Amino acid sequence: MKKTVIAAVAALAMTGTAAFAQEFPERELLGVVMWGAGGATDTVARAVNPAAEEALGKPIVVLNKSGGAGAISTAYVNTAAADGYTFLYGAENPQLHPVMGVSDLDYSGFTPINILGRGVAVIVVPADSKYADMSELMADIEANPGGVIMGSTGPGGLPSTIGALIANSAPFEVTAIPFDGEGPGLTAMLGGEVDFMPSGISAAAEQIKAGNMRALAVVNTEPVDTLPDTPAITDAIPDMAGFLPWGPFYGVFVKNGTPDDVVAKMTAAFDTAAQSETFTTLMANRGNIVMNMSGQEAVDFLAKWQQVTAWALQDTGAAKVSPEELGIARP
Repeated sequence: MKKTVIAAVAALAMTGTAAFAQEFPERELLGVVMWGAGGATDTVARAVNPAAEEALGKPIVVLNKSGGAGAISTAYVNTAAADGYTFLYGAENPQLHPVMGVSDLDYSGFTPINILGRGVAVIVVPADSKYADMSELMADIEANPGGVIMGSTGPGGLPSTIGALIANSAPFEVTAIPFDGEGPGLTAMLGGEVDFMPSGISAAAEQIKAGNMRALAVVNTEPVDTLPDTPAITDAIPDMAGFLPWGPFYGVFVKNGTPDDVVAKMTAAFDTAAQSETFTTLMANRGNIVMNMSGQEAVDFLAKWQQVTAWALQDTGAAKVSPEELGIARP
């Protein structure tokens, strides 16, 4: 008798799960953007949102909930029901919250529906720089430790993180001068205050097009469509390949525990949306790479990104908590 009751309960549970998935979504969804309106994450979210709405057959309300470097929005979604109706339009920041002492919650508490895309960085110099290519820059850095000046945005920023990745791959003792963002740093470089600077393509693209600066390398394992004639950094520094791909990224996440069939429906919808012309055009115009990655591939990408970046921050003295204490292995 006991076995019969258990079997009946199990059957009811399975029937209920199937019915829930078949009906999802029954109502509008809420996509929580972790940064403010008009920022990069918001722009990417609003570009992919219409096609996702069409694929799911229900509206998706976009809510900007900034603060705490993404910790507020991440906690907000984490306290909502694990049913797919509230999800996160997130960037890379939560993967660094534990090592920066911001929050214990990172993307290990979420299921990646889709890693939509990532930004790409470049190493730039003034147009009249003496460095013809990345190899010449690296040779001068090795020959003159501390004598070459790099523009930066301070510990933990994109330039210092890339500098740490290079330093783990080749001799790279430079003097870094911090500025209040990539824009001021690039302006200072054009004024002769620094010799070179790692920067996001989107920040440097217009100056490159105008002929005011040159890109020596893209921080990638192969050239990108935005700068097809600029070589990959691995041409000059082959050991960098172990840290790539790297760059700020954008994705869609639901709380762990969301039913598998709901995850599958959302994954299919955002796979379609990530291939829409509106989204792919926006990403191309901003120099970003469309990744459209889900499942275990997305989980592996998140883990590697966290490993690489957390240890880069540790090596530059920016980390508040050692990655080793958090169980994050050195890549």
